[in-house]
Amino acid sequence: MFTRKSGKTKTVPMPVTISTALSKGALVAWSSGRLIAATTTTAGSAIAGVLVKAIASTDSDYATTRDVLVEVPVEKDVLWEADVTATLVVADVGLYCDLTSSLVINRGASTYDIVQCRKLISTTKGLFVLNIGTDAIAK
Repeated sequence: MFTRKSGKTKTVPMPVTISTALSKGALVAWSSGRLIAATTTTAGSAIAGVLVKAIASTDSDYATTRDVLVEVPVEKDVLWEADVTATLVVADVGLYCDLTSSLVINRGASTYDIVQCRKLISTTKGLFVLNIGTDAIAK
């Protein structure tokens, strides 16, 4: 799960894909004009931000066309705390990584460069800057 730790963001309503369950704190991306969960192969430029509230199949509006709230960075260097699948080490600070899922970072991959590690919290958790949206630096 991505949790903002510092920096300015704004909450923006965006259309979500109908009948799609998503977790709070997941990175969401554009697909056919609606949001889906970001995947291991989602380009940073397609990622919109972090989902504010979980979407469950039991929600009354689950199968309805609607907007959901997405937290979007409005300045560079907004720090997000996130989990990492592989062992994070001090030497990873400053390096770019990909995703394992919409909720977890893959320290061992750097094809799409979705996040940049800024601080090690533990071997499984760190602080990251998102490399997403129209300002994403492509590799």
